[in-house]
Amino acid sequence: MNQSRPKVRRSRALGIPLTPKDVKYFERRPFPPGQHGRARPKVSDYKVRLLEKQRLKAQYNIREGQLRAAFDRAVRRPGKTGEELIVDLETRLDALVLRAGFARTIYQARQVVTHQHVNVNGRRVDRPSARLRPGDVIEIAERSRPKTPFQIAAAGAHAGGRTAPYLDTDLPGLRTRLIRLPLRQEVPVLCDEQLIVEFYSR
Repeated sequence: MNQSRPKVRRSRALGIPLTPKDVKYFERRPFPPGQHGRARPKVSDYKVRLLEKQRLKAQYNIREGQLRAAFDRAVRRPGKTGEELIVDLETRLDALVLRAGFARTIYQARQVVTHQHVNVNGRRVDRPSARLRPGDVIEIAERSRPKTPFQIAAAGAHAGGRTAPYLDTDLPGLRTRLIRLPLRQEVPVLCDEQLIVEFYSR
């Protein structure tokens, strides 16, 4: 699906709001765009699984190849493949920047990383796909902290009163530490990961 497609239309097509701004539009018209959007056609098992995969890709703002690589890593791990897939994606740097409340959306989090505003363990990292391990520390670079978006983040505007339980976050200090791997039920993505496992295993 084209990443440049308006996010409201993508939200309606996928059945989930992709950004906070999309929520009000999605609630008003929670059906796919187009003249047949209100219809409830019977869908095949393949299409159900494909849609679930597209939903997960959109929530992490990743490409097909990146999701497939994450699935291949998950298969090799001893836990449930679907849960391991979510944990793999959730330990991406851009996802953790979002969960820490340093960005409002996954799109903004990706931009924050690629524009070199983020340090990991004291070193600048500009790859949104970088995987972190427990103990790793994420900080907004000193030179970036006075910028308005980070001042807004430091005030708690994006955290909604709390940050992810697998992070130890100092919002005013724009610093967080991954204290452990997340549990599936703690990860706020809307997804039936078993359908994605079935899609790739067919």
